[in-house]
Amino acid sequence: MKFEAAMLVVDDINRSRAFYCDVFGLEVVMDFGENITFDAGFSLQDKALWAKFIDAEETAIVYRGNDMEMYFEEAQLDKFVEHLKTFADIEYLHGVKEYPWGQRVIRFYDPDYHIIEVGESMAVVCQRFHSQGMTIDEIAERTMFPVEAVKSFL
Repeated sequence: MKFEAAMLVVDDINRSRAFYCDVFGLEVVMDFGENITFDAGFSLQDKALWAKFIDAEETAIVYRGNDMEMYFEEAQLDKFVEHLKTFADIEYLHGVKEYPWGQRVIRFYDPDYHIIEVGESMAVVCQRFHSQGMTIDEIAERTMFPVEAVKSFL
């Protein structure tokens, strides 16, 4: 068994396509009209067709469950946050947060209220801590990563 990809059901596939292309710079690698696949390894599916696939009414498909997210990593989070500000219609769950292990993230909704998280990779976190003068042992303690992993990031 091998997991292949996630698929998001959307109301307006063209609107969602534009969102993921414009906000994230993703490229479409397969376009079947009512289903498209991005180079990031996930797909969008038109809600009306999805309802037919699962033998359901469109009204049975609901959004904003807040029970999962699409997770992206960005090496230059501050620059990405500035880019996000150019999109007036993005609804944020929260601004940039830093968690106890040092990773900074931001969360917002896509046009169909799927949660999107964009965060720094832990390699970037370790590099940031190192540039701030933390030792490898201090970084390992803060991030909860093994010393060898921290060394590999530096």
